[in-house]
Amino acid sequence: MPKLIRLYITQCLIGFGISALFTAGLVYFDVMGLQRLVLGSSDGLLGAFLIFFSNGIVFAGVQFAISIMRMAEKDDGPKGGTRLPILAQPVRVEATAKSRR
Repeated sequence: MPKLIRLYITQCLIGFGISALFTAGLVYFDVMGLQRLVLGSSDGLLGAFLIFFSNGIVFAGVQFAISIMRMAEKDDGPKGGTRLPILAQPVRVEATAKSRR
């Protein structure tokens, strides 16, 4: 399996694991009455799954993006541009407008 595919699958699993912890925390701490809604309704488990899945997609994407961005090589080159002198001089131009009448 290519390294990039393995990295993507690993980061997705980590993202969905974080989502599971996040969803469990939401239900456990009864944020906005979510525990009563999940446990008191016949469709509560479907709602909890949808919260888990949608957060999992977001967390997996963020986790993968962070891991890709951390792979960048360090740029130890010069910073701040080339510091060349400005050769062009500003020219004054008079702005005139015609009357609309």
